[in-house]
Amino acid sequence: MTTRRRSGSRSKPAGCLLLVALVVIAIIVAVLLWYLLAGRLKLPGSKPPPPKEPTSQPATCPDVLFMSVPGTWESNSNDDPYNPTANPASLMLNISNPIRAQFPNERLEVYTVPYVAQFSNPIALPPDGQASYNNSRSEGTKRGTDKLAATFRECPLTTYVLAGFSQGAVIAGDIAAQIGEGKGPVPAAKVLGVVTIADGRRDVAQPGQATEIGPSPAGVGAEVALKGLNVPGISMTGPRSGFGPLADRTFTICAPGDMVCDSPNQALNPLNILGSVNTLVQAAGNPVHSLYNTFQVDENGTTATRWTVDWAAGLIEKAPHPAHS
Repeated sequence: MTTRRRSGSRSKPAGCLLLVALVVIAIIVAVLLWYLLAGRLKLPGSKPPPPKEPTSQPATCPDVLFMSVPGTWESNSNDDPYNPTANPASLMLNISNPIRAQFPNERLEVYTVPYVAQFSNPIALPPDGQASYNNSRSEGTKRGTDKLAATFRECPLTTYVLAGFSQGAVIAGDIAAQIGEGKGPVPAAKVLGVVTIADGRRDVAQPGQATEIGPSPAGVGAEVALKGLNVPGISMTGPRSGFGPLADRTFTICAPGDMVCDSPNQALNPLNILGSVNTLVQAAGNPVHSLYNTFQVDENGTTATRWTVDWAAGLIEKAPHPAHS
């Protein structure tokens, strides 16, 4: 009696191992492409200003530059910084337009940072087609920093007021913190004040942070609650180290229940990546987040936007009047 050998029996394990290896390689390549396409967060490097200051500046220079940074879905990369129309309902227009109307052009330049202002959900299937938070935030930070640097080069005696909402608050706050560290595009002494509304990096319990206007919610910014979370296109950078010499001139407004700036730790947890990412993406569209034009910050009924307009106008009125040549 002869025994027949099954020639294919030994090749099956090798074939299975090869298939598993190919699947693993495909997954690794897919993840690497995902991270590459989603983008990494890019923040500008140090740009120390020159030490000497002239006694006058060109006649085309404004005395004060008010830089407004809109929130998510309130701008686009091609928007006109002097007549923004990307989103007529942009919260920041309720601040920048009234301020612009109070002062002549030679006294005040109002500049609205144009950037993509999107926040793609990295786990959306099918993909939502939006720019990632990293790419959006990086573009907004670069454009805001470049504008300040260019103005300082041409107009060394101009002073500055910075304001931002939501993603724009993160951008304005980050630029202000960099200036406070002495690494920003303009000297700290040239910044009259900063205000952030619904700041995703809000953490007022730490030293050197912004002064709160209105209620002081118990939560923290979403980026603070999710510090260390790093998924394709979303890098949560935690709290800022502080605003340095700008701390006494920096203010923040956060409505209780707005998870962008008032996140309870149990709602956003880096260990629950899928749930936290979904919650984070949805936070920008929650009703509380969209009501700062009516949210009252004091017993007189002053709204967040009205307070910011009055605050900025007061700074501009008292700002220096540099000589022009």
